[in-house]
Amino acid sequence: MSRDELIILSAHQPVYLPWLGLFHKIALSDIYCVFDIVQYQRRDFNNRNKIKTSTGPIWLTVPVQSSGRLDSNMANISNIEIISNGWQKKHLKSIELNYKKAPYFDEYFCGLERILGNPYQYLVDLNFDLLLFLLGVLNINTKIIKASDYSFRGTKSDLVLDMCTQLDANIYIFGEQGKDYADINAFKSKGVQPYFQSYNHPKYNQIKGEFKPFMSVLDLIFNQGIASKEIVMSNNISKFNLTN
Repeated sequence: MSRDELIILSAHQPVYLPWLGLFHKIALSDIYCVFDIVQYQRRDFNNRNKIKTSTGPIWLTVPVQSSGRLDSNMANISNIEIISNGWQKKHLKSIELNYKKAPYFDEYFCGLERILGNPYQYLVDLNFDLLLFLLGVLNINTKIIKASDYSFRGTKSDLVLDMCTQLDANIYIFGEQGKDYADINAFKSKGVQPYFQSYNHPKYNQIKGEFKPFMSVLDLIFNQGIASKEIVMSNNISKFNLTN
C-alpha cells in the first residue's frame, strides 16, 4: 500500500494545556479526533496541567462543577461546566510570573491571554480552543475533528476500531497504555495497523534551574519558540518511519 493511500488516525480526550507527547501523536496523524464523548476523569489532565517554577512544578487547575455530576451521566466530559471564580486571572498571573523572562514569552502570551479571557461555560470548549492555538504555534497542520460530530459505537477497543472504520483509517496510534485493552487481532482483521506510542521526552533549555520534564507544552514554547516542533519530534518516531 502506498503512502498516499494511508490514513493515520489518533484520538485523545480533551485535556488542559497538554504535554509534549500529545503533540507528537497529533503531528504523526492525518486526522486527530478530540474524543469528547468519554467520561470525565477525576485527578487527571482533563482540567489541569503543570508549569515550572523556581521551586519546582505547580499545578494549574480549572475549577469545575462536581456536585451531583461526576457520579452520574452528567460526568460525560462534554457536560462538565467550569466554575467562574476568577481562575483565569490566577492562571495567567502564575504563567506570567514564572515565564516572563523566557526568551519567547512575549511572542505567545498574548494569544494565550485572549483565549483565557473568554468566559467559557464548558471545559471541552476551553480545551479545544487552547489545542487549536497551540497547534498553530507548533505549526502542526493535522486535520482536527470531534468525536461528538460522529456516531461511533462500542466500548474501549471496539469503539476505537469503529472510529477507524468510519474514518477509513489504516493506522491507529494508541498511547502506550493502549496495549492493556486493544484487541490487536480485531484491528488487523479490519485492515487497521495499531501503533503504540512510547514517547521519549526531549531535554531542552529551560529557565529557573535544572530541567524538569512532563510540563505543559507552554514551558517548551516559551523557552524554545520556533524550534519547539522540532524538539517535540526529536528522538521519536517520525511520520515517514511510521508508514515505511
